Amino acid sequence: MASRSHRSPSSGRGRTALVSAAAVAAVALVAALILAFSPDHETDAGPAAATRVAGTPGTPTPTTEKSEPATASPSASARTGSPKATASSSASPRPSKTPSTRPARKTSTSAALTGRIKPGVTYDGVATFYDTGNGDGACLYGPTADVMTAAMNTTDYETSRACGAYILVRAASGASVTVRITNECPLPCAPGQLDLSPQAFAKLAAPVTGRIPITWSLLSPSTSDTISIRYKTGSTRYWCGIQAIGHRNPLARLEVQTAAGWTELPRTGYNYFLSEQGSGCGGAIRITDIYGERLEIDGISVKPDVVQSTGVQFARH
Repeated sequence: MASRSHRSPSSGRGRTALVSAAAVAAVALVAALILAFSPDHETDAGPAAATRVAGTPGTPTPTTEKSEPATASPSASARTGSPKATASSSASPRPSKTPSTRPARKTSTSAALTGRIKPGVTYDGVATFYDTGNGDGACLYGPTADVMTAAMNTTDYETSRACGAYILVRAASGASVTVRITNECPLPCAPGQLDLSPQAFAKLAAPVTGRIPITWSLLSPSTSDTISIRYKTGSTRYWCGIQAIGHRNPLARLEVQTAAGWTELPRTGYNYFLSEQGSGCGGAIRITDIYGERLEIDGISVKPDVVQSTGVQFARH
């Protein structure tokens, strides 16, 4: 009985508090379990979960290491263009519609090429005649058996530009003759005047007439001849004079090929083109007629006063 006397009210209150604490803990545990297994609860699943959420429609995409700003590099800005523009820029360049090198014009005339005597123009003048001797003259073609020749007045001779030209001469009577210019008729020969060989003058009028009014025009005749090249006496690779002979149409220019390209040579009154420093002597030659046709000639060595055939001729007009 003595043992029961030792119980006190405070110990009963302690048991009650203990039971209450246990009940609260149990309730808390049940609540935690319910919360843990609830489908509406989200947990942190690491980077993979973050990536999945970022890719969900309607959710703004955060900037990640896979994103690349449009201005990061030149290649990035190129990718912002349309596919059509990109395809065009990657395609091979199309050839230009204008060729880099234009072909030589063979049928058109140019004032810079024709000089005073122009195709399709009829000139007025007078005809006289002179003793042609062996046929040589200021053009320095040398002696010739061709008697149908003429000397051109100084004005129209134009520093030998008329040399080798074929001229159709007509008299008021209707008679006509074709002559080749081989000489110069100095003053007092007037512009338009032709000094013919005696044989050519006789085709137009009786020699006793001495002087007759004429009209004349440039011809581009048919011929079986080809052009020849001759180097002047004394020519070397250090200095040379070059002459073209037998050209169907008047010669507008003569060029030689040098290290700097094609170089036009100046023309003398005695019908040679001079290279006073020797540039191009013995090299390729290019000749151009008044119609703009060019002929390139190679293999003509420096052989002074030797006529060397080229086998080529200007076209007929």
